[in-house]
Amino acid sequence: MQNTFEIAFNSSETFREIFQGSAEGILMVDEKGIIQLANPVSERMFGYTTGELTGKPLEILLPNRYQSKHVNYREQFHKNPSPRRMGIGRDLMAIRKDGREFPVEVSLSYKEINNLFMVVAFVIDITERKKVEGALKQSEEQLLLYAAELEKKVQARTDALNKLVEDLERANNFLQEQIAERKKAEEETKKALAKERELNELKTKFVSIASHEFRTPLSTVMSSASLVQQYKDKGDLEKIDKHIQRIKSSVNHLTAILNDFLSLGKLEEGRVEIEREEVNVDEFFNEIHEEIRPLLKEGQTIELSCTLKNKNIPLDRRVMRNILFNLISNASKYSDRNKTIHLTCKESKNDLVISIRDEGIGIPEHEIKHLFERFFRATNATNIQGTGLGLNIVKRYVDLLDGKIDFESYEGKGSTFTLTLPIT
Repeated sequence: MQNTFEIAFNSSETFREIFQGSAEGILMVDEKGIIQLANPVSERMFGYTTGELTGKPLEILLPNRYQSKHVNYREQFHKNPSPRRMGIGRDLMAIRKDGREFPVEVSLSYKEINNLFMVVAFVIDITERKKVEGALKQSEEQLLLYAAELEKKVQARTDALNKLVEDLERANNFLQEQIAERKKAEEETKKALAKERELNELKTKFVSIASHEFRTPLSTVMSSASLVQQYKDKGDLEKIDKHIQRIKSSVNHLTAILNDFLSLGKLEEGRVEIEREEVNVDEFFNEIHEEIRPLLKEGQTIELSCTLKNKNIPLDRRVMRNILFNLISNASKYSDRNKTIHLTCKESKNDLVISIRDEGIGIPEHEIKHLFERFFRATNATNIQGTGLGLNIVKRYVDLLDGKIDFESYEGKGSTFTLTLPIT
């Protein structure tokens, strides 16, 4: 039979849908530390079957060395409940059912349901993030050594290709009857050389960008982490919060850079497949709005306007999310504080038309032709962080959707990007 808490939980359809559909693990724990509810993500994260966590003490999800201390932490939270993050300044570890430990990020909140005090824990598995952070700690010298090694490999391949050309030329003196085949081989060789040169240039640019773009946020993280420790000793919570926000911002920036490189890699390898499904445009835009709002500059707002008669459109949710997130992020990044970003959608014949307009710095007219090229950065944006890959990735995604992207931009007045996508 359902207990009082489960009946109250199931009576709120909206809360239940959020709980079940959340991308984070969510645990609801009573005052005695007993798990009352665990959403599907948390069950999979910790290796338990559906409903298996319900009724078990929360401490079974912690390594033995932390369990006794955690009971005290839990009691302290009940005495002074408030939304907060756990483990500031130290790594948090959890344990799966099979005994394997893994790093997590935990945020706490609380709620009273039918006079029952419930702690709500939001849990994220940060194993992959920790791996990425470890990789980013490599020194600049290692990056340069990596670049030198790449150059040697490219040179070796180029030498091999040059030798192939020479062999073909020598063979031409004896095999005149194969002139046509020789010319074809030469053409293929030239293409291969061009591809190698392009690859070399891309790798060089990658090393340059990684060296520059990674160094600044990593330095920020290191300096802020040191200052947090100092201010912790002094009990200066306001400055601690300030530097924690700086660390978060730097980590978000590094994550965005890595996402750009991963997206570009998948597109280059042809590993992105379009999977359309019926999507409610209003709900989808609101989800994007909520996701990106914390990343906006101070005072910036997004104005949404959708005049579609039929709100359910066949779209690839994942690809559209990447496109809109990229364009809206750019609109925020290249605009000042307290500016408005205008997002509109309408239907034109059999097409969905989406426009993103900002009031930012715009693009110099003589540079507009390079806008969708890889690693392109406008001259008026050199002091703003970025890789120059975002719009190139957006253009590739739009092409995969059989759509087109247009834009208008005036330096100092802002830019408007318009997506036209078939919906039949």
